[in-house]
Amino acid sequence: MGVASCAIVLVLAVPAQGRHNRTMSEVDDGLNRGGSKDLRGLRPALAFLAPYKKQVIFASVALIITAGATLSLGQGIRMVIDSGFASGEADVLVESLMLFAGFVVLLTVGTFVRFYFVSWVGERVSADIRQAVYAHLLHLHPAFFEENAPGEIQSRITTDTTLLQTVIGSSVSIALRNVLMFLGGVTLLFITNAKLSLIVLASVPFVVLPIVLFGRRVRQLSRTSQDRLADVGSYAGESLRHIKVVQAFNHQDIDEAGFAVRVDETFRISIQRIRQRALLVAVVMLLVFGAVATMLWVGGQDVLAGNISGGELAAFIFYAFIVAGSVGAISEVLSDLQRAAGATERLMELLNSPSEIMAPANPQPLDKSNLALSFVDVSFSYPSRPTQRVLKAVRFRVDSGEMVALVGPSGAGKSTLFDLVQRFYDPQGGQIELAGQDIRQLDLNNLRGQLGFVPQDPVLFSGTIKDNLVYASPTADMAEIDHALVLAKADGFVNQLPDGINTRVGEDGVGLSGGQRQRLAIARALIAQPRILLLDEATSSLDAESEHHIRASIDGLKGKMTILVIAHRLSTVRQADRIMVLDDGCLVGCGTHESLLASNPLYARFARMQFAA
Repeated sequence: MGVASCAIVLVLAVPAQGRHNRTMSEVDDGLNRGGSKDLRGLRPALAFLAPYKKQVIFASVALIITAGATLSLGQGIRMVIDSGFASGEADVLVESLMLFAGFVVLLTVGTFVRFYFVSWVGERVSADIRQAVYAHLLHLHPAFFEENAPGEIQSRITTDTTLLQTVIGSSVSIALRNVLMFLGGVTLLFITNAKLSLIVLASVPFVVLPIVLFGRRVRQLSRTSQDRLADVGSYAGESLRHIKVVQAFNHQDIDEAGFAVRVDETFRISIQRIRQRALLVAVVMLLVFGAVATMLWVGGQDVLAGNISGGELAAFIFYAFIVAGSVGAISEVLSDLQRAAGATERLMELLNSPSEIMAPANPQPLDKSNLALSFVDVSFSYPSRPTQRVLKAVRFRVDSGEMVALVGPSGAGKSTLFDLVQRFYDPQGGQIELAGQDIRQLDLNNLRGQLGFVPQDPVLFSGTIKDNLVYASPTADMAEIDHALVLAKADGFVNQLPDGINTRVGEDGVGLSGGQRQRLAIARALIAQPRILLLDEATSSLDAESEHHIRASIDGLKGKMTILVIAHRLSTVRQADRIMVLDDGCLVGCGTHESLLASNPLYARFARMQFAA
């Protein structure tokens, strides 16, 4: 029995090589918050394996070899004990150990091949899914992002695909390997000793039952813990993104207290999960080692009685641990697979989300000789507010090369007109025509390629100033960049920066003033040489001198391109050839500055407030 006991110590470490290589806590703290009870949700993800059949075959062959080698170790142990030790001959012992070593080498090489190819496939498939989802999202209509929070979408692209990478690159392989190990182990158990096998099988329900009961509670607490952790991250991220506002209102202590409440709640849930997990581990250990003790006592009696050899008992114990380890690994992997199925469903929801703004199958060619823009009885409501009409049968025409100003109170529908021109949305009534053609019949890229847009809140991306300037025209040369900077009156401050146009700016142009960001946004729009320029309060953040220069630039562009400008400043409005007055989604006035002063009370009131200011 002393030799058998030594063998037991040896084999306890062997099955662990094939078990789940993450801790149980890490399994329960999976990145995915939900789960799917139906593993069929994984099928779409498995479709991404098709291009990598060769790697999957290599991994599968290595999987079978390692499973067979691991099961063969049991016979190697039996031979070492019964033939090597029991014979008392050194040569026999060496032969037995050499055979055992051969199994170990085969297992080692197979494990390397399996781990490499399985991990490679997991990483590759995860990257492919992430790329496919992101590429699809870039072409979805903006309304989709009103109904689906960008933060949640970002979480799906990162955390859900990471979970899939773990499952495809590890969990699936572990599940299949342990299924083979379980089937082979059970078969070899009965071949080795049927009586002891019945003891092992009889103990299985007592071990599995607490895993099922406690595991369900642990998984529920894990999901709750992840939700609370997400709240912590969201709260911290919002405060840090708007740190100037936080500090301006001396809100640091209040935010710190709010953050502490969320952290404590996360800690409380985590402790509940840890307590349940610790209890589960303790109960399972007690039951497992109780079953092992029973098996050792019965097997030891048989060894003493001469019914079986010490090597057979050691091999049996090895297979018993193989079977037990396989059941435990499969139960852990099953919860991973369920969560991965839920993650796959969420990713496929994004990947299969249809865009409501689609290019026509057979787009009409665009006549660029006279790009007149017409709104023909256009009515519109935002999808998030379907009962609230933002535009109501709006009708007007802007001739090619004309400058038209849009004025009116906030919420009148001015910016919505720009959204519709760019086909971020389609109107529910009427149509918008470019060169006499319904823009819904034009190629989307061709349509938007005619437009240059400067938003009220200029958007700059992380990178260099040059990266932002050539955003709409990557092939622009330095002459075109310099010309646009001069037109936007941005050349002065850009040339004074340490690295000029190669100066790096942070997200949203951190480090630049509002006026500087706005002038760069204007230059970016001009570099693309649009036929129609859309300016949404483009001078709102400029000082008086910069505004004067921009007005001069706009005057220089008049006649060369169509200009639509949303403005509240009279100095900008009076540059326009015509002024459109909107109120509550309706066009209530059209004319020059002088004619509207006399005929339109809303515009006259607007002008008086400007003069009073």
